[in-house]
Amino acid sequence: MARRPTPPGTPEQTGLGHVADLVRKAVPPLHPAGLPFVAAPLAVATLGYRRKWLRRTGLLAAAACAAFFRHPHRVPPNRPGVVVAPADGEVALVDTAVPPAELGLGDAPLPRVSIFLSVLDVHVQRVPVSGLVEQVAYLKGQFLSADLPEASERNERNSVVIETASGQRVIVVQIAGLLARRIVCEAKAGDKLNIGDTYGLIRFGSRVDTYFPAGTTLLVTPGQRTIGAETVLAELDS
Repeated sequence: MARRPTPPGTPEQTGLGHVADLVRKAVPPLHPAGLPFVAAPLAVATLGYRRKWLRRTGLLAAAACAAFFRHPHRVPPNRPGVVVAPADGEVALVDTAVPPAELGLGDAPLPRVSIFLSVLDVHVQRVPVSGLVEQVAYLKGQFLSADLPEASERNERNSVVIETASGQRVIVVQIAGLLARRIVCEAKAGDKLNIGDTYGLIRFGSRVDTYFPAGTTLLVTPGQRTIGAETVLAELDS
């Protein structure tokens, strides 16, 4: 995993360590996938330092890319059975839908929450629940605007099925959008994941769907803002 969340109860730093901690919180670190996108415009700014417009353009582009690929620390809730948001963004749909056909999980509709990520949102994806990765399935598709309902079925996507310790199955699906042309998923079948871990990234503007076991009561509503790894979407039955 690219990053694990800060464990609850972690003692605070003192002295210089505290100052460094404040800086890290104020300026989120960069996800490794963003390094080439920041390095390239910085190189342009360096090579063209004698031309003010070229230098400024390079620096602005580097800053914009650094902001897009920011990777802030998150602290997931420690209540058992909760499913957290896999991404920052806005809840676009709270409904029931058939999970992606390529997973072979049948055609029975399951509770679903769709989160739309604008280009201004943090674009890393977090593990919604602790468990074992049962399967990972990637499917090529279209690049419709991710806020459209049909994007779940027609757009390029990557699905991860996670089985919890109690045997319940949670599915999280990364969906490409109008500007998103690259889905990164670091999870593999057989991996044991912890709630809140970073497992993937989508560039630039996208959507993430989460499917829950039948009968799960969802705790969010359309239009609500979510914080990846922290906002509780639902509580699984024990």
